[in-house]
Amino acid sequence: MSLKKIISVAFSLLVCALAVLIVRTLWLHYMDSPWTRDGRVRADVVNIAADVAGLVVEVAVQDNQQVNKGDLLLRIDPEHYQLAVRQAQAQVAARQAALRMHSENAQRRTDIDERLVSRESREDAQHLAASAQAEYAQAQAQLAQAQLQLARTEVRAPVDGYITNLSVFRGDFAQRGQAAMALVDSQSFYVNGYFEETRLPLIKVGDRAEVRLMSGEQLTGRVDSIARGIYDRDNPQSHELTADVNPTFNWVRLAQRVPVRIHLDPLPSDVWLAAGLTCTVIIQPAVLDAGKVAVSAQ
Repeated sequence: MSLKKIISVAFSLLVCALAVLIVRTLWLHYMDSPWTRDGRVRADVVNIAADVAGLVVEVAVQDNQQVNKGDLLLRIDPEHYQLAVRQAQAQVAARQAALRMHSENAQRRTDIDERLVSRESREDAQHLAASAQAEYAQAQAQLAQAQLQLARTEVRAPVDGYITNLSVFRGDFAQRGQAAMALVDSQSFYVNGYFEETRLPLIKVGDRAEVRLMSGEQLTGRVDSIARGIYDRDNPQSHELTADVNPTFNWVRLAQRVPVRIHLDPLPSDVWLAAGLTCTVIIQPAVLDAGKVAVSAQ
């Protein structure tokens, strides 16, 4: 066999061995490494609703607008609640005058000689004064409630964030507790990675995580927590609150996916996030991080 043919065969075998090694490495990475393409960007969403009912006279924001905590979002017609405050103030004044009168009467009967005023009359006057005191306190509480309702005619942002799903406009009638818009908390973005149960033993709380968005941006974070329960579709609950066991068992069982929550590091200023975006999540186990540190130290 000529030297040229030997070199050709050896080169072919080397290429085949290299290809097998690459395929094996990629297969092990695909099967055993803690990563998933099934990731979702999440955020806390606050449903904004008026605490009082009334006609909407002002909507101070637009859909998808960024707002700061305390900014005015919408205003309910305050006229009815202003009248309620005036009525409560008048009631407080009346109760205060009644309390002063009954207190003075009770004091006068206490100061008069017992031979002129009976003990029963004194006790009745004291009871009337105590009742007037309670009615005055009740009137003060009603005034505070009326003032609170007047203040709640202005709906303000509870957190920094972004308005979305704006569904209220000037002239609408707002019902108490009915959501008018959603506010996405800009400080609450996180990622849920849905990992196959076979990969969970490789993931620990505190592990570093790399998040790759579909748009190309890369973020970093750490494993915050791992879900402790998912819905069992093969064993739902019956109407009698007993287990409804599925009588079939498939030969091929797909690994269940369990949510793993990723706490994101501070975001770069040029990264745009929205709740619901898809992403790839790659976990870097602590053992691998320690190995990298040791190699770099050497």
